[in-house]
Amino acid sequence: MANQTRLSLYFVAPGQVALHEEWLPELTPGQVLVQTIVSAISAGTEMLFYRGQAPTDLSVDATISALAGPISYPLKYGYACVGRVIALGDQVDPVWQNQRIFAFHPHESHFVATPAELMPVPDSLSPEQAALLPNMETAVNFVMDGQPLIGERVAVFGQGVVGLLTTAVLARFPLANLLTVDAWPLRRTQARLFGAAQVFAPDQLPAIAADLVYELSGNPAALDQAIAAAGFGGRVVIGSWYGQKQTTLHLGGAFHRNRIRLISSQVSTLAPEWSGRWDKPRRLAVAWSMLREIDTQRLITHRIPITDAAQAYALVDQHPEQTLQVLLTYPAG
Repeated sequence: MANQTRLSLYFVAPGQVALHEEWLPELTPGQVLVQTIVSAISAGTEMLFYRGQAPTDLSVDATISALAGPISYPLKYGYACVGRVIALGDQVDPVWQNQRIFAFHPHESHFVATPAELMPVPDSLSPEQAALLPNMETAVNFVMDGQPLIGERVAVFGQGVVGLLTTAVLARFPLANLLTVDAWPLRRTQARLFGAAQVFAPDQLPAIAADLVYELSGNPAALDQAIAAAGFGGRVVIGSWYGQKQTTLHLGGAFHRNRIRLISSQVSTLAPEWSGRWDKPRRLAVAWSMLREIDTQRLITHRIPITDAAQAYALVDQHPEQTLQVLLTYPAG
């Protein structure tokens, strides 16, 4: 491994990313070296960091060792890398050699990790499909937290990648109705393909009385409309992380009298009611299964080389009408 370098992506200021060439650390016993094949840009959480909208009083992600530092620039971020193990440290089982793996790791061409931090990619999935694992796990988590029941009317606000995957999972339930709301035609079309019975632009949504509503748009202004869409005793699962974005909610009328319940949902942990029988590996196993069942390839709209990362982030930031999942690709050498 002597004299080997890697390309690492850094968020250097709001709206700016840069590639740095760095020396690779030496492998210690128990570590492996991974060469990245593809990594996925998150249009939700990751764009808060890109835009400088993430709260600065939290760690980046205390549940992931590669992301445990403070929120400050320059910052490595990202959590959807798929690669191949190309070197083993002493004491590592040889079975890991050449293994395709997924890792919750920032965007960079090579990285060092322990096998405990890696997940083998099932043979039935491509690297591109595997890169959507965090989004699928998030969708599974939202469905678990919402607990849809047979015959319920369900509405999903926001049809980005996570919203679409949530729609696709919900479409497997025996619901009375599944409707989605999004501003962009591309996303509304995909929602129908993923099983939504009705699709609406935000300004075209009729009066409804949903049993279960998901707010996944990332836009705090949509939360008022999501609350208004809930019927008496309805549940509103707030899966969006708004960061520093704020809005004024109107909670003095129908929200109060209709006994609407707001549910905060976040994928880093399991809701307490599940923890007796569920853990993260069990939830991830469900997410892998859903990746095999749902045609996630249709969500990938752009594949952009890591060397053009600045253009990739600008595309996600400025053209949501054109993008669903944007992937960064890496040279094979």
